[in-house]
Amino acid sequence: MSTTPAGSADTNLPQTGPSAFDDHHPPQRELLDDCVHCGFCLPTCPTYQLWGEEMDSPRGRIYLMDLAEKGEIGLDGPLHQHIDACLGCMACVTSCPSGVQYDKLLESVRPQIERHVERTRADRLFREAIFALFPYRRRLRVAALPGALYQKLATVPAIRRLAATLPGRLAAMESLLPPVTVREAFARLPEHTAAVGRRRGRVALLSGCVQDVFFHRVNEATVRVLSAEGFDVVVPRDQQCCGALELHAGREEPALARARRTVATFEGLGVEHVVANVAGCGSSMKDYGHLLADDPEWAERAKAFSDSVRDVSEVLAEAGPQAPRSPVAARVAYHDACHLGHAQGVRDQPRAVLRSIPELELLDIPEAALCCGSAGIYNMINPEAADELGARKAANVRSVTPEIVVTANPGCLLQIAKHLGDDLTLLHPVQLLDASIRSVPVPRR
Repeated sequence: MSTTPAGSADTNLPQTGPSAFDDHHPPQRELLDDCVHCGFCLPTCPTYQLWGEEMDSPRGRIYLMDLAEKGEIGLDGPLHQHIDACLGCMACVTSCPSGVQYDKLLESVRPQIERHVERTRADRLFREAIFALFPYRRRLRVAALPGALYQKLATVPAIRRLAATLPGRLAAMESLLPPVTVREAFARLPEHTAAVGRRRGRVALLSGCVQDVFFHRVNEATVRVLSAEGFDVVVPRDQQCCGALELHAGREEPALARARRTVATFEGLGVEHVVANVAGCGSSMKDYGHLLADDPEWAERAKAFSDSVRDVSEVLAEAGPQAPRSPVAARVAYHDACHLGHAQGVRDQPRAVLRSIPELELLDIPEAALCCGSAGIYNMINPEAADELGARKAANVRSVTPEIVVTANPGCLLQIAKHLGDDLTLLHPVQLLDASIRSVPVPRR
């Protein structure tokens, strides 16, 4: 097995010029030096699996970071191109025997690229459009109105033919539109929901932005399940986006501003845990303590907040079943969302929660560690690569012949649904548990 990227020189050479990175949180030398280029990350890296290109592997990208830190290359060119191609799935982190913190390296490099690399006008405008919409719940609700109308019109063959002519990125956005109903888009969760039966704790729920508008049913199911399992549930009315999408895209300043606002919103509620039911949001909120560690005003508050964050499956698995469950006799495939399994290390808990449902047959998917291609905004800005990964994930899902597919992230639900079609039911795990506890039919979405 090669110990250095093909055609590369020894990365332990001395500094040859000024670093290409600025002084604000550049990649740390000790983290770069942790990589011994063993290659254990290669089988789990989605882009390396697609293209077999060394510089589109984690060790190749670390090599490029190292060259930029030593001043041998700039940020524009190969570095930003290969970093842009990275999904940030963190499969390499869990597969690395040396404990390389690729997540921290990527987290430091992407903001550097956003600050210093001039994107094409079309790329810049497309990204700005995404971030002018998705983090804002009110704007998403307004967008749901034409979205609902379009989905009705999309059944007309002429409209479908017109949609098929859309260029790459616009076509990707059109194909990923979630099922929209105006009623759900404008629905609100109750601010306080009391525990049913024996009270076991008090939690607060991050209702999210995209999640609350387009996956409101998941939020409703989450509140019902937590209540049925003995938890008082608080949903702060003034909460906003947690900043996950911006953080994963390297938009550091707006992401940190949202982090501070989220901490301020949830602290002082008298809850044991802040619960997330979106893998990407939970991953980001658990990292606030690190992200704001050098901010004297927020460091301790952010750490206390991050320490309180739990995925809903963690809360339910730790508490154990309290509410009676009805059988759900179905073959259920579980997809590990990358920011739940790799970033948070939460794998056993969702499975334990699902196995508490009588007669449910839980199925693991081949190549479980490989990303589905969603990855925040990745499937909109890199649709070709995302489509290859989505088709591969769909084939792996179908290979276990499930009746239902579950995963704990809205982006994964949309991405997998795009490539699976309409013949399988795709749900958040908490929706299955909710149906079992309430003894109602399993929803279609």
